[in-house]
Amino acid sequence: MSQKEFTWGVATAAHQVEGAWLEDGKGLNVWDAFSHTPGKIKNGDTADVACDHYHRYEEDIDLIEQLGVRGYRFSISWARILPQGRGEVNQAGIDFYNRLIDGLLAKGITPFVTLYHWDLPLTLQMENDGWLSYSTAEAFAEYAQVCFNAFGDRVKKWMTFNESWCTAVLGHGSGVFAPGRTSVTEPYLAAHNLMLAHGLAAKAFRDGGYAGQIGIANNCDFREPLTDAPEDQAAAQEALEFFYGWFTDPVVFGDYPAIMRERVGDRLPKFTPEQSELLKGSADFLGLNHYTTHYASRADVDENGVAAENGNGGMDADQCVHLSADPAWPTTSMGWYVVPWGLRKMLNWIEQRYNGLPIYVTENGCSVEDNDPSTAVEDHFRAKFIESYTEELKKARDEDGVNVQGYFCWTLMDNFEWTRGYDMRFGLIFCNFDTLERIPKASYRAYQQLIQRDCAGSES
Repeated sequence: MSQKEFTWGVATAAHQVEGAWLEDGKGLNVWDAFSHTPGKIKNGDTADVACDHYHRYEEDIDLIEQLGVRGYRFSISWARILPQGRGEVNQAGIDFYNRLIDGLLAKGITPFVTLYHWDLPLTLQMENDGWLSYSTAEAFAEYAQVCFNAFGDRVKKWMTFNESWCTAVLGHGSGVFAPGRTSVTEPYLAAHNLMLAHGLAAKAFRDGGYAGQIGIANNCDFREPLTDAPEDQAAAQEALEFFYGWFTDPVVFGDYPAIMRERVGDRLPKFTPEQSELLKGSADFLGLNHYTTHYASRADVDENGVAAENGNGGMDADQCVHLSADPAWPTTSMGWYVVPWGLRKMLNWIEQRYNGLPIYVTENGCSVEDNDPSTAVEDHFRAKFIESYTEELKKARDEDGVNVQGYFCWTLMDNFEWTRGYDMRFGLIFCNFDTLERIPKASYRAYQQLIQRDCAGSES
């Protein structure tokens, strides 16, 4: 693939930027409820207003155009389209996304649409137990069909889900994300229904004859073996299978990784032959949300085979993997290690495991904890982060031959950062949450320049 065909982009999520939480017929979602629950979000912050993108989208489209990207990845708020999750369509929600899509296309910016970025309609959570029920997967397919019908004449790049790992593990395992459940079994059931929902939606897309492609955006940190020892090599491989493979193997191969079947046993639901067939080959491309890297080694286990110490990525104790880091690695304000070469290795791992399917880096960025606009706009740490990670991506693309077709920086502007509220800023643009003023940062200009350089290189 030539550099000319490569899509440089930027990404956001509906709940984090739109605001207008009770306007124009929008229904409540699980994050509305979660963030209004005392003690769940830092400083009691909510996304009621957020960046007010719902009203300021034209200004934001102009900023996207000036950045020089040709792709904008955003999510649709399910409850803005179907306030109860199913049934009656809210035309005002359709109208908003029509205005957004048309505004982007008028500026030569390709919309990359994510159907689900964690904001499940609250009715489906209350009545169905959310993703613990297959009926929610059926409701998702209904919602997807509404979106395909409304926007499919102009949107050619679709993603069903964003970071299903977070919905499953953080929402149903540790309980730190909405809907706030804790369990060692529910994450696997939630994940199973998310996978089936993807399969149903992909089938509806293909059966409907819509032009374009449908994929899924899964997150994964890279796992580098701590040593050359076979057990550490195996630990790193298995950690990646528990993390990225959990939500990608089904949509490519039709089943979960074998190591998960072995370790999780009866807690891991089984696909019927029909469901496996539905899922197999159901992604035209793969998204990767990537932020950091760890060393992986085999963890000690007790007499029952349970890991004595846990690492993240998948259900901890089921992996038998210990994670560590080089103390020399810098960290972001979220405490995430900055390891640019991990992205190149992660892209190569995906390329090899999934037989060259097209890949988009659908999120990559870093947090800088600074709420003072006079200093926050000089975010040279973030600028260096983006430059170093994109250099590794270009090596994967140009030197290794990885079929990576785009990069979407997270994120366009500072926004509601889930449980961290407004104290963590990932944006290329500073957002003053009192005045809603947008101020491009040093990283905005750095990203603008690296895109210009890459595009110039493709024409030489």
